[in-house]
Amino acid sequence: MAKIAIVGCGAMGSVYAALMASVGHAVHAVTLWADHAAAMRDHGLRVEGASGDRTVRLASAGTTTAGIGPCDLVIIATKAFDVAAAAQACTPLIGSGTVVQTIQNGLGSPEVVATVIDPDRIAVGVVGGFGASMRGPGHAHHNGLEMIRFGAFAGLPRERLETAAAIWDSAGFRTSLFDDLGRMVWEKLIMNVTFSGTTTLTGLTIGGVMADPDAWRVAQGCAEEAIAVAAAIGVTLEVGDPLDHIRRLGGKIPEARPSMLLDHRAGRRGEVEAINGTIPRLGRRWGVATPVNDTVVALIKAREAAFPVAADPETCPV
Repeated sequence: MAKIAIVGCGAMGSVYAALMASVGHAVHAVTLWADHAAAMRDHGLRVEGASGDRTVRLASAGTTTAGIGPCDLVIIATKAFDVAAAAQACTPLIGSGTVVQTIQNGLGSPEVVATVIDPDRIAVGVVGGFGASMRGPGHAHHNGLEMIRFGAFAGLPRERLETAAAIWDSAGFRTSLFDDLGRMVWEKLIMNVTFSGTTTLTGLTIGGVMADPDAWRVAQGCAEEAIAVAAAIGVTLEVGDPLDHIRRLGGKIPEARPSMLLDHRAGRRGEVEAINGTIPRLGRRWGVATPVNDTVVALIKAREAAFPVAADPETCPV
């Protein structure tokens, strides 16, 4: 069995932790949400949803990485804007054979981690179709387990990437390994771009956005701009018709609320810059007009400007 640290153990990280611990891996959860850490220590971690309903005991749960020591696998599962601090916190967890997996929405997180951690031990992860949320401290829920993909960021040997993926497979996840990181990341990003901003602005679920003609018109505009930017960059999307692909995946988790919507409802800053904001930034560079994503980003940032300044216990730096 493997020794695993999940740094940024919010909703998604809790799903990873529970399924891995349930098959015997020694899982150490790190979150600055003190009540969540305490609940996991005192009562175990409960995760319910598409994978069943289970309560597991973890090897440890705390608010820092102190005392954990080197691990076989380190999963950085924070929000994109917390990745730099998380990478710094992970340095005591790295031994000679450690693989570090970055799993964030949007683009750019692996490059940030690589400024702190040896690029040749980093794996890039893309997951989707989970629809994960926190029901309370020590209790997470998820709607699905659709997409789990990994690839080497730089010089991580294939056998070490496969060993890390085998840990996920042993816990019931279905992983795919990719050599083409651009394709891997963008096939997930177009899904995020479609639904994250529009659910945040409307308050609708993914299924609600697809069912509402006006909301879907905005979501489709976001998607079409992202697809056009990917084509301009030279990214090949091997999903058939991209809009059909987006609707098919969305149809599998119609009740899901993306993390950006959940953050917005809680008055927390979300990842709009890393997701929808990526499309205008790259569009300007490659000469692709992106008016829909520009508008979505501006509206969400205007709303966020009115939020009270407060630490996010699920996602702030660890």
